Amino acid sequence: MVLGVANAKAQDAEPRSYSNTPVGLNFLIAGHVYSQGKMAFDPDLSIADAKFHSNTGLLAYVRSFDFAGQSAKFDVIVPASSFAAHGLVNDQPREREMSGLGDPRFRVSVNLFGAPALSAKDFASYQQDLIVGVSLQVSPPLGQYDNSKLLNLGNNRWSFKPELGISKAWGPWTFEVAPSVTFFSDNTDFVGGNTFAQAPIYAVQAHILYTFQSGMWMALDGIYFAGGHTSLNGVESDNEQRNTRAGFTSPCRLTATTR
Repeated sequence: MVLGVANAKAQDAEPRSYSNTPVGLNFLIAGHVYSQGKMAFDPDLSIADAKFHSNTGLLAYVRSFDFAGQSAKFDVIVPASSFAAHGLVNDQPREREMSGLGDPRFRVSVNLFGAPALSAKDFASYQQDLIVGVSLQVSPPLGQYDNSKLLNLGNNRWSFKPELGISKAWGPWTFEVAPSVTFFSDNTDFVGGNTFAQAPIYAVQAHILYTFQSGMWMALDGIYFAGGHTSLNGVESDNEQRNTRAGFTSPCRLTATTR
């Protein structure tokens, strides 16, 4: 019996994705995410009481540059995770533990309006008003993958995420909204050579930020996404996703920059 799983694509809430940045800077960013909870599988599968916990470390590199007189950024994110899950399959206990690299993500973000390309010296006098930008994120299938297992750190497929970003500032307050859509290629080696396909996921995220005089900031984040129903060997599942998430961001950072 071939098992199929509704693979929920994680949606990240990212404030300040389209803020202006002095050109010619390099950023190295590290982070950690801990997650735990229940896992939702296709209702037709005999999998019950599935729970998981994971630790994910993130390492990212960002480079700002001038694109047609507007500021732009290139970034790459490489995740490494340890993951453990347990549940009942046909009323028998099963476990899955793994650790390794996930699929990396590469993104180019280009501001189209309101974020001129400035040197660090000229940026000191810049005041944001309205910024409009676009981005394209690509994730290649480079993460750890075992075609004999249902759960993996890598997805063994490509994903492409175009996004539109709008950011408007009023004094220390900034409001951001960013609609996007994520497209997926097929995984043609899913659990022993089956073809797993997923429809696009449509999302919109919004942020309300407050910036202190010191330059530190905090944000209230929200995201809604829908779509993403899956099919196995051409047979569609009734598992379209609809979800809403909310969060709070208050960065604590140590940044080194070079020209």
